[in-house]
Amino acid sequence: MSKVSNKTKIATALIGALALAGSNLVIADPLSDVQKADSKIHAEAASSQKKVDKYFDQAQDMLFEYGSVADERESLKSYNDYVAGLVADQEATMKSIQDDINGVDALRQGVVPLMFKMVDALEQFVALDLPFNTETRVERVENLKNLLNSAEVTLAEKYRLILDAYSIEREYGSFVAVKTGQLELNGKEVLVDFFNLGRVALYAQSLEGKSAWMYNDETQGWDALDDSYLRELTKGIRIARKQGAPDLFSLPIPAAEAAQ
Repeated sequence: MSKVSNKTKIATALIGALALAGSNLVIADPLSDVQKADSKIHAEAASSQKKVDKYFDQAQDMLFEYGSVADERESLKSYNDYVAGLVADQEATMKSIQDDINGVDALRQGVVPLMFKMVDALEQFVALDLPFNTETRVERVENLKNLLNSAEVTLAEKYRLILDAYSIEREYGSFVAVKTGQLELNGKEVLVDFFNLGRVALYAQSLEGKSAWMYNDETQGWDALDDSYLRELTKGIRIARKQGAPDLFSLPIPAAEAAQ
């Protein structure tokens, strides 16, 4: 019983070898699975990393885009504030202009009647004044009256022309002038030199210098001057025409005679 045959030993060795080989096969399968699993894990990790990198890049792009949008929004806000300021300033300017227009309308309502009164007063003044440059002065007044009823001339221009007419009339009060014209005396026309001594007096002298007259404002006629004044009147006429040096001359004055 203690002896074992060679066949038995060989069979036992073969069985042992097979068992060992079987054992190695059983051990080898789990290692392969681990390696496969590890490779899969690495592959999935790499894939996940790519996704993370992709998402990170997308996040960076979105962050940059957000920053750009935020900057643009801030710029737009600043621009909107600027535009709002301009609009507010324009509205204030428009209100100021409208207030000025309303003021002009109110001024117009007061100025128009005043201009009519000024022209009427000027017409009466010319009619009552000494009769020098009468035709020109009356024509000027008539033009102003027609001008007031014209819609083609601005209110400012009308007012300016009226003031110009008043300025011309004011200058008549200090000027000395000579003008040749016809003087009607006793139904006859006499060619004379009219000598204008401002608004103080108006004289007339025949061209040959032998007769002279002074306008009487009370009678609205002409009174003959004494021959003693002929030389003085001739001197005044020559000075007015710049034909003689400035000098003193003596002539009667209506106001002085009235005072006597």
